[in-house]
Amino acid sequence: MRLNFLTAIRAGDTRRRPASVKLTLGAIAWLVALAALLLPAARGDDLPWCPLPALDELAPCDEAAESFPESAPSMAPADGCDDTCSPAAPGRQRDVWSVITRGLPDIGRMPTHAHPGVERLDARGCWQKTDLGGLLENPRQPLLVFIHGNRYDHASAREQGLLLAARTSATCADAADVRTVIFSWPSDKQGILLRDSRAKYERAVTEGHYLAWLLSKVEPDRPVAIVGYSYGSLVALEALEDLVHAECAGRSDVQTWTDRTAPLHVVLVAGAVRQDAFAPRGPYRETLPCIDRLTVLYNSSDIALRFFEYVDRSLRTEALGHVGMSAAWVPRGVGFSQVDSAGIVGPSHRFKNYLASSALMRRICTGAGRGLCCGPNAGACPAPEEAPDAESASVDGAASACPCGH
Repeated sequence: MRLNFLTAIRAGDTRRRPASVKLTLGAIAWLVALAALLLPAARGDDLPWCPLPALDELAPCDEAAESFPESAPSMAPADGCDDTCSPAAPGRQRDVWSVITRGLPDIGRMPTHAHPGVERLDARGCWQKTDLGGLLENPRQPLLVFIHGNRYDHASAREQGLLLAARTSATCADAADVRTVIFSWPSDKQGILLRDSRAKYERAVTEGHYLAWLLSKVEPDRPVAIVGYSYGSLVALEALEDLVHAECAGRSDVQTWTDRTAPLHVVLVAGAVRQDAFAPRGPYRETLPCIDRLTVLYNSSDIALRFFEYVDRSLRTEALGHVGMSAAWVPRGVGFSQVDSAGIVGPSHRFKNYLASSALMRRICTGAGRGLCCGPNAGACPAPEEAPDAESASVDGAASACPCGH
């Protein structure tokens, strides 16, 4: 039967040929690519392939069957929760807050006043509305600020922040008394992938202004760690740049950030920010005097970050989270380490894959939590061992206390 069918095809008989045979594989691929660009974006778990993926969205082809490890905290509703609070709390981690800028307008500079929403996780595992004064109380308690990436609704942002808080608490002894703050910004999915990525890239600059306003209220003797994922890395660096410029301009409503008594640790995970961010003439070079330790987790196999140049063609550079950076750019006095995560997370851009890896969580905890405790209880905070594959640097070229010369 098969011989007869092949013979008929060779003879030019098309009466029995299926219509699909007329399409080549190349044509099918182009149709799939066109559909991915023109149709509204689906959830990341439902999108196994796309030629121009939105940052923070793409999952590898075999990721549909992926499940988070059983050790992850439960996200089931807590008993007694009512309609005024949203359940989602790991049992061991209670001091978790969220600052919400969703619904706030676009702005072009750090504001003098802002009105974000503030929530706190209560003892039942429910989110309760509160105020900024409660968040900033106890000025010596370390803060861990988590900034999520693109295409997160508020519930997803809280879920990822809770997972980070739980994994950090379980992995890093230094983080036992840390207050986790989830910076929830408006990055919900909106339409076509590439267009959405460009819009959120611009919004991340606005969010940097809001984050700078929040950080400007933090006392200089309060230890702070910032974990920025994907576009969250851009938000973090924009915020630090704002703080440096405000301090150099002599703004009395901004706490000092270039000459703090407590440490600032910055961890950039799959950072959707230009690769030369900290180069001698890079756009965020001036933020380095604020930072005591900088940790970069990049992924040379990240499919989404491979298309970073399409987000803003004027950049003419690759993403820091895709290729890493030169250690020679980091001045003396700033601890630096970076690691290529490709061997662990593969082509995925999902933050959960970083959280699921014990090795990468140790890296994040070392970068964010090691030495963060200060004051009379500092001796109770043992430092985790440095991962054996660390690339560390502390090189010449100390920066002045204030880049503006003050």
